[in-house]
Amino acid sequence: MPTVPPVDEGKVPEASEDGESTRRSPDKLEFAVDDTSAGSRIDTALAGLSGVSRAQVRRWIDAGGVRVGGEIVRPSRLLAVGEIIDATPTQPVEMDLSPEPIPLVVLYEDVDLIVIDKPAGLVVHPAPGHPKGTLVNALLHHCGDLAGIGGVLRPGIVHRLDRGTSGVLVAAKNDATHQALAMQFAEHTIERIYRTFVRGLPRADSGRIDREIGRHPRDRKRMSVESRVGRASITNWRVLRRFRRAGTSELEIRPETGRTHQIRVHLASAGLPLVGDVVYGRARGSDATLGRPALHAACLGFEHPTRREVLRFEAELPEDLKDLTAGFGAAEEVVGAGEDGDSK
Repeated sequence: MPTVPPVDEGKVPEASEDGESTRRSPDKLEFAVDDTSAGSRIDTALAGLSGVSRAQVRRWIDAGGVRVGGEIVRPSRLLAVGEIIDATPTQPVEMDLSPEPIPLVVLYEDVDLIVIDKPAGLVVHPAPGHPKGTLVNALLHHCGDLAGIGGVLRPGIVHRLDRGTSGVLVAAKNDATHQALAMQFAEHTIERIYRTFVRGLPRADSGRIDREIGRHPRDRKRMSVESRVGRASITNWRVLRRFRRAGTSELEIRPETGRTHQIRVHLASAGLPLVGDVVYGRARGSDATLGRPALHAACLGFEHPTRREVLRFEAELPEDLKDLTAGFGAAEEVVGAGEDGDSK
């Protein structure tokens, strides 16, 4: 088998709204499963065979670029001796990043990291459709003390918010902080609370959605709970307010995992599509006038990598979501919805 050159993961990826878009590499890889790899998960085995990280292999799998016997596989698929793995790597597209004087609402900043209240409509990473005017461009201008991430002078985006999602987001200014925060996200020790408005009036005051999410089987630009290659995904929700006249509810969301479009996909699958979501909620007419899914990252809590102090940041609902509720009529507050220090 040929030696496989590792993919350079230090480059800035081509990012769509979900931050996952990549370009196909023209090189196709093929591996025969031997006794050493037999019985292993394909994501683990392929990472060792190809010389790239397991996270990168998962991106290949999520993009439908890994097959065994001609069939697209799940990351957990176990291998048998003699099977042939066909993989088409995806590689990041390098972008030219330039500082831009874009105003930012800074909630906190020190030498290691910066926390902002991202407005809806602001793309996080540059991409072919958005080569400039992004959060990264703004951070490059704002942060004059960047040490660089991966040897490149750029802020480290640890987690992403979709273009249409507003709220709290943290970025790292150096490698050590980026790695430490990424580990907290991977271990699910980060406190994340979202607020959203959905079409529907849940009978229960709270619930838990535990359904795998992966690429839509027919539309690769969308995510779905019906994917053939899904990953474990869990979303907890509870009702804050019900607007019976409008048939709408405000929910607090606490995701346990961080899959692409997870909240939007999970709630739509439960019959509670987000107001304004034209992709998963099929918003039409007046419901689409908001211009974005009604989703707001209200709270983010984590341990500071250097100071070892637990930090917690909150962002109020933006004006467009406050205006949205003005036409909903009287609200029924749910008893206990404001406990545990959560904002209403």
